[in-house]
Amino acid sequence: MKENLLIENSKKFAVDIINLCENTKGKAVITNQLMRSGTSIGANIREAQYAHGKNDFIAKLEIALKECYETEYWFELLFETRTIDEKVFKDYQQKAGAIRRMLIASCKTAKENK
Repeated sequence: MKENLLIENSKKFAVDIINLCENTKGKAVITNQLMRSGTSIGANIREAQYAHGKNDFIAKLEIALKECYETEYWFELLFETRTIDEKVFKDYQQKAGAIRRMLIASCKTAKENK
């Protein structure tokens, strides 16, 4: 189901971000922010699974969505400062975009079924 795929993908994404940040030298401020926002996506999705009702569930998914947008911003900065190359940038943008689209669809479905 979408939520399970969302949980799996966001966790893999967080692991990828941790590995990228640990191997990226020089831009500690950006990688620290990326680490926080990128791992927060999955944490909020996981937290949504034990929400106190539909409104709380939606709120947690919307927080995850905001964190996803923020994560994409930090990737843009890493790319534009030449910290990561275009191939890495596109790979991570694609992964973040897939999670973002799943979150948008999940939020929309949850709101419609409220």
